[in-house]
Amino acid sequence: MTKQLTFVILSAGIDSLRELRGALAACDGTQLLAAGDDIEQLHAEVKRLRPSAAIVVLGAQSGPALRFVETLKAEFPNMGVICASPDASPDLILSSLRAGAREFLRLPLIKEEFKTVIERVSELCAVQEEAPKKQGRAVAVFSSKGGCGTSFIATNLAAVMGAPTVLVDLNLQAGDLTLFLGVEPKYSIADLVENRERVDDALLKSYLAPHSANLSLLAAPREADDADDIEPEHVFDVLRILRERYDYVVIDPQHTFDSITLAALDQVDEILFVLTLDIPAIRCAQRALAIFDRLGYPRHKVHFIVNRWSKQIDLDLRQVERYLGERVMGIITSDYRTAVNSINLGQPLVESEPTSKIAGELRQIAARIAGHKAAPAQINPADAEDKPRRLLGGLFRRHAKVSGASGAGQAMFDEKKEPAAI
Repeated sequence: MTKQLTFVILSAGIDSLRELRGALAACDGTQLLAAGDDIEQLHAEVKRLRPSAAIVVLGAQSGPALRFVETLKAEFPNMGVICASPDASPDLILSSLRAGAREFLRLPLIKEEFKTVIERVSELCAVQEEAPKKQGRAVAVFSSKGGCGTSFIATNLAAVMGAPTVLVDLNLQAGDLTLFLGVEPKYSIADLVENRERVDDALLKSYLAPHSANLSLLAAPREADDADDIEPEHVFDVLRILRERYDYVVIDPQHTFDSITLAALDQVDEILFVLTLDIPAIRCAQRALAIFDRLGYPRHKVHFIVNRWSKQIDLDLRQVERYLGERVMGIITSDYRTAVNSINLGQPLVESEPTSKIAGELRQIAARIAGHKAAPAQINPADAEDKPRRLLGGLFRRHAKVSGASGAGQAMFDEKKEPAAI
């Protein structure tokens, strides 16, 4: 056994739990990560720890445990699920296999049988490592403040990736990406969630609205009520299904830190945080960074995109970067007429105005995503000329008075001081 196998155990009986724990401890190359009798708690631990295998002990009332096996099979298809029970009747063994278990152990354990099962699980994990499933790159275009242009940017980035891409409208209550792409889908994410356990390539394709050869849309529900039954774990399943079939999954979530949005942000490879150069948007970005830190997101996962940038704006980009403690990855120039015309046409701007300055800037951001690099954005030094600092100080002092923290903004922007902790 070349790689260590990790396990969790579900058991309502203390004797069986003690026996299985001891057997794993005596077996080379195995480690027990978690054990208990509460299905919900152990389910959460499986999501967090991602063990190689789970051992589920079936008691006199095997129904809940078998349903847990079905859940593990659906959510973690590569996990080795082992059922164990003092009842080794053919009916129970068959039921466990139908639920999704790969092996069955009789209790009390038979040493050679236990060793054989562990070896089979080890072989299964080794085969899966040699032939992993496709894992497309997932990117969320997000802002905790509305009106920053996240839907516009998400649509255009998805349209310019140059590889099979699916755009996911995760604004379940008020999504309108159909307008940005000029499509009229028959189905939505609610339909995919309902049939996620039996979805295949043909069924998935029917749920998506094609826009071009490389771009399809998974739309938000038409009726807000249809979103009520969508849970965070469903979002996990949907994104897994899409990443196994597409090179890129671009997500446009809501402007809140609700459970659905967090379920998506937890799984993506990159978060493109969109802000405009105004004080409310910058303060929202600073608060969002603090939340990301508490959630344990690494800073390299979060990249800032400045939308509607203009050299006429009084807030200097370099000072904003010092305030946030992060470099800006991309800049999109302010061109209201061109952007709105593309939205009204129901066509991404990179297609309707491919030679425009904004289209070029969007292609640069897409290239950084495709290259998995977060190089800082480049702007013309003449355009980035520092504005009078007394104006910046006045702007932030006024905002600080409103928030009850007078002078804090100026301190964060003072070039002689270190950026404030976030």
